[in-house]
Amino acid sequence: MEYKGLLPENDKRGIVSVSNNMKNKEMSSEVQSSSRCTAAGGKALRRIFVTAASVLLLTGCASTHNNPNDPMEGFNRAMFSFNEGLDKALVKPAAEAYEKVTPPPVRTGVSNFFSNIQDLWIGINNLLQGKPTDAATDFGRFLVNTTVGILGLFDVASEAGMEKHEEDFGQTLGRWGVGDGPYLVLPIIGPRTLRDTAGFVVDTAVDPVWDHKPIATRNILVSLRFLSDRTDLLQIEPALDEAALDKYSYVRSAYLQHRRSLIYDGNPPRVLDDPQSLRLAPEQNARLNVNRLAPLDGVLGLEFAAVGMGPWNLELPSQSAVYAAQEQKDLVALAANVAATETAADDSGVTLDP
Repeated sequence: MEYKGLLPENDKRGIVSVSNNMKNKEMSSEVQSSSRCTAAGGKALRRIFVTAASVLLLTGCASTHNNPNDPMEGFNRAMFSFNEGLDKALVKPAAEAYEKVTPPPVRTGVSNFFSNIQDLWIGINNLLQGKPTDAATDFGRFLVNTTVGILGLFDVASEAGMEKHEEDFGQTLGRWGVGDGPYLVLPIIGPRTLRDTAGFVVDTAVDPVWDHKPIATRNILVSLRFLSDRTDLLQIEPALDEAALDKYSYVRSAYLQHRRSLIYDGNPPRVLDDPQSLRLAPEQNARLNVNRLAPLDGVLGLEFAAVGMGPWNLELPSQSAVYAAQEQKDLVALAANVAATETAADDSGVTLDP
């Protein structure tokens, strides 16, 4: 507002001074209000973080102790949920995009390339386990696929009848008599036992992909392998989601049994008191061939494949080895199937494979 010609100069300066004082008070009030809001917001955020940390800590410390192989079940379930969330938000969409833009022959070549690299370490582990014949096959596979298969892009060795094996240092430790230790779910890496975690450290240390230079190329190769492995699971993942109401318990049981089967090359000994075996009643002493999905090592604990694309022998000889309620429900249904199978076999005169 113009004051010229209306008020004396002194009055004008007084009014302007009063106006400036009012503005300064208003600005000071706004700054104080903003500071109070910021302080209140900071306190609220701190309370949220403290609460979240407390919940996570309590979740990790509170173990259900339903399964003696899983003394840290509370923590493991939290990590399992974290991995599932990360996979859903980031990894799975990337794998779906990779599958969409990459032709199947290219994806197969990428998978074969990394599989061929693994054959060298697989052969060394077979030697360490006292299986020289299998080791010779592994080294032969690497030689054939690297040369005739053009750096492993084509799996010529399998077509020639050279069997692909699955070995790692965790299995080698198991063959040497090292016990499983507690079950663990690691961030991003997924399910392991304490023994398999130690084996994984060694596997990673000798992995030529992780040891590749320059670092930028190494990161590309590691990411591509990770993406390739996750893409291979897209088709079979729905079967897992439909197979179990408690996905965590199912993955745990499948992982432990699958690892045990690998250590004994698909023929684990029958031990009545082994808590890793699924059991029902003492009078049920049959071996049941069941095709199920079992987790392998790898992507966020979600790497699943039909075990050997063939039968998986489940032990059913004793009682009280099922610790989670859902596992008990699953076994009750399985027992009904066993009883029906035995009844049908008796009626037809067919004897079940002992």
